[in-house]
Formats: sequence, structure tokens, C-alpha cells
Amino acid sequence: MFLEPHFKGQRSGWIEVICGCMFSGKTEELIRRLKRAKIASMKVEVFKPKVDTRYDEQAIVSHDTSSLLAIPVDHSSKLLSITADIAVIGLDEAQFFDDQLPAVCQELALRGVRVIAAGLDMDYRGQPFGIMPELLAIAEYVTKVHAICVHCGNLATHSYRLAEGDSVVLLGEKEQYEPRCRSCYAKGNILHLL
Repeated sequence: MFLEPHFKGQRSGWIEVICGCMFSGKTEELIRRLKRAKIASMKVEVFKPKVDTRYDEQAIVSHDTSSLLAIPVDHSSKLLSITADIAVIGLDEAQFFDDQLPAVCQELALRGVRVIAAGLDMDYRGQPFGIMPELLAIAEYVTKVHAICVHCGNLATHSYRLAEGDSVVLLGEKEQYEPRCRSCYAKGNILHLL
């Protein structure tokens, strides 16, 4: 269970990262935490990278279709213009933000903001994705969520790409990706090379 620290009089900020492979429930967990903050009467602001328009241009949407309105931004520096009454910031698809995001998150946390970022920890090649390793390193709280491997039923940790192409960024859903465990991911890549 996630416990929030208590401080007398002073709002203290921190960084939380929710990571995992495709279809693991990252956005669903982000939405759950943001809704709980709203229930607690905290002022919440949600952001997403402008490049992510898969489900909606102005909302974050989980695979189970839960959603929250979000502000699409083209650069993480725009997060610094939030008003002083914002207590919690949610960031979806953090791996698609620019390389300034970790510094921006640090600045927001120092201002007393609770920053919750969700994103893929690895790309389809099984390599650390974008700025996620740095976010994971500076976060006070890290939650790794898992999907279920579509081939064997074990916990899935990898996003296996079904579509052709070698671009690291390929926005897509079940027609382009499937969750796989380490073993099924490796077997698929070996068969793909043959």
C-alpha cells in the first residue's frame, strides 16, 4: 500500500514513477492516484505529451477506457507555469517528453508539488526508454506494474512489437504491440531474425 508522508504546516513535494510494459495498467494506476487526490480536495493538473493522440487529443485514457482531461504540451518547461495552488501533477507517457523533464520534475517537487509520472520503462528493443531511467533514479517512489504474457500467461515485462519498422517511437495498440514475459519476448525476437 502506498503511504504518503505527513508534514506539519509545510507542503513537501516528491516524485512518483509508475512504469512497466504496454498493457500493464500504468495509465489506469495514474488515473486512480489522481482521482484519489481529487477526492482529498487537492488541486490536480494533468499533462501529456502533444505527440500522443491515440485515444484523445486532450485526455489521458487507459486501455480500459478510464480517462481524465489533460493538457497536451510540446515541452516540459511548460509544466513550470502551473499556479501555486496545484498540489499534484500527473504526467502520462513520460517516455515521450523531452530530456528536460527530470529537471522540471525536480523543480516542481522542490516547490512542494507531488509529481506522478507514468511511462514505459523499456522500448520495443528491451532498452531503457528515453528519460525514464533518469526519472526512476530521482523518484522517491517507484511502482513497476506488469501485464500478462499473451503466449504463456506469466507476468509480462516487455513490449513486443508486431509491426515492421525500426523507429523507436511507433504509437500503437494491440495491432502493433503485445505484452510478453522475458522468455517469450526473447523467443519472438530470435524467430523474427530467422
